[in-house]
Amino acid sequence: MNKGTLGMAERLDSNEKDARVPTRADAVKAALQQTIARFQRNANAARLVFRAETELNEGVCCVGKVRNFAPLTIDEPPDLGGGNAGMCPVELILVALGTCQEVMYAAYASVMGIRLDRVAVKVKGHLDARGLLSLDGSTPMGFQKITYETKLESPADPLTLRQLVQTVETHCPVLDTLVRAIEVSGKVSINGIEMENAA
Repeated sequence: MNKGTLGMAERLDSNEKDARVPTRADAVKAALQQTIARFQRNANAARLVFRAETELNEGVCCVGKVRNFAPLTIDEPPDLGGGNAGMCPVELILVALGTCQEVMYAAYASVMGIRLDRVAVKVKGHLDARGLLSLDGSTPMGFQKITYETKLESPADPLTLRQLVQTVETHCPVLDTLVRAIEVSGKVSINGIEMENAA
């Protein structure tokens, strides 16, 4: 199998004796080893469900809650009726993509024994607001295009870094979610009564 296509479990095995990994990367690698071993023993444990709860606060300002973290304020800019108190929902999508890429670089670099001095991602989402404002029925409501630029700084050789990039690009969950058609369904309750055929 080409090393550029190895999965994380295989990479962990092939780099088990690598002593050049920085201390923090060592901790990441150890955590991944434990998690992969657990999923190999029990495939059902790998089927995860992530959850978030949100609620409209005031105007168009909302609050998002995930696990036990501090609530996140989501708002719109003034020209869309908001108070600019936080990122808007579509900006959160861009942040999710950039940070997921960075997480995957850190994870796979740790198992491949690659030192990364810097990973930064700039993400742009191109959106025509006529769609969301119902000014043009032929214009999509969401992004028409998303582009991103990743900057890596590392002493590793170009071939190794190219393999890392290829691995991250093919294993990033948020990127996969954005480019692959997935099932999205929902339901609405009005005054405690579930509405039929909401979505």
